[in-house]
Amino acid sequence: MSQQLLYRALVSAKWLSETIKSQPAGLALRIVDASWYLPKMKRDPKREFEERHIPGAVFFDIDQCSDRTSPYDHMLPKANEFAEYVGKLGVGNDSHVVVYDGSDQGLFSAPRVWWMFRAFGHEAVSLLDGGLKNWQREGNPLSSGKSQAAPSEFHASLDKSLVKTYEDVLDNLDSHRFQLVDARAAGRFRGVEPEPRDGIEPGHVPGSMNIPFTDFLTESGLEKTPEQIRSLFQEKKVDLLKPVVATCGSGVTACHVALGAYLCGKADVAVYDGAWVEWYMRAQPENIISEGKGKTV
Repeated sequence: MSQQLLYRALVSAKWLSETIKSQPAGLALRIVDASWYLPKMKRDPKREFEERHIPGAVFFDIDQCSDRTSPYDHMLPKANEFAEYVGKLGVGNDSHVVVYDGSDQGLFSAPRVWWMFRAFGHEAVSLLDGGLKNWQREGNPLSSGKSQAAPSEFHASLDKSLVKTYEDVLDNLDSHRFQLVDARAAGRFRGVEPEPRDGIEPGHVPGSMNIPFTDFLTESGLEKTPEQIRSLFQEKKVDLLKPVVATCGSGVTACHVALGAYLCGKADVAVYDGAWVEWYMRAQPENIISEGKGKTV
């Protein structure tokens, strides 16, 4: 697929600032703060949102907008649940959604929400390059207070080709239908650094490849260029002409792999939603590859 056919995945702070000021008629811009942090990071994204956010933004709670019946973290909700949740945030099918987060990296959790919108059939979604960190660095204004938005109607339909299950990944151990790329830090992938969740040991799925999500970002937290990202995939021996599935700890940073591929013109990267937490809990010990403790029965 050529890049021209893909919706613009990244917008700059300058573009967003000018668009907020001009708001052309008919452009239903919806700015979404999708900040989310691991419990051990001891940050409260909702409280931080109320203290400071981009003017006009609403807060998207990744844990709230999820399948609450699943034993695994923030799995995709049903299409009607997603539609109801984002409708209450004022997002309609005609909205151009711009997602950001307040992480130290620039973008951390926001690509998950970018991917969720696309998985539910909404292509008009972009990420704010560099996130809130860069927005502030460029001297743009901030607001405070709770989310306020007039409800809208949103229709969602899940594109199952963008989501993979435990069974899909298990089957792939023999079928090799797709390349599995893990976005966790190298130490967690190898099994020598701890996982952030209690009861889960580090390691990786047999045959998977490792590209830590931070490799897609520059030192200042902006996304690398498509040329740099293409080189990164080549260096890690990931063939973008063949199927790719992304994974990580719980399905959040995996979406950086999907974003990187999208910027290279490949829009069909699926995400293994249960990710390492589900794999570790369900897989046989021989399917936990680790230089450390691994898994015992």
